[in-house]
Amino acid sequence: MEDLEVKELLAYSVFPDPELLDEVVDSYRKGHGMELYGYEEEGVLLGILGVEMNGSEMVIKHIAVLPENRGKDYGRGMLMELMLQKSPERVIAEADEDTVGFYRSIGFQIYSLGEGYPGAERFRCIYEVEEDEE
Repeated sequence: MEDLEVKELLAYSVFPDPELLDEVVDSYRKGHGMELYGYEEEGVLLGILGVEMNGSEMVIKHIAVLPENRGKDYGRGMLMELMLQKSPERVIAEADEDTVGFYRSIGFQIYSLGEGYPGAERFRCIYEVEEDEE
């Protein structure tokens, strides 16, 4: 994955601050327990999924798909594939009002965290993986 492509996709899931974006890219590059996966088609990076494994829990740190490819199940596909590879007992994510529907459609339980900042409700999304799904 090329840094420029990765940064472009990460910018969709990170507050658009160039310094913060560089810090996030560095965190994946250095490890720090965070792993970044990408989905390519015909040489084009269409989506990324960044996770951190916490024992039997997989915490989604970042997920993004190029805008023109959203709604085509790339995000869902990346997540399901990684769940098969990692075999977590639980998958956890934090979402905003724009992205909570994605997690709800996959079967995550949704819990309001209240306003993360004025006018923006945040949600904790939890998916309990059943044994036959692994």
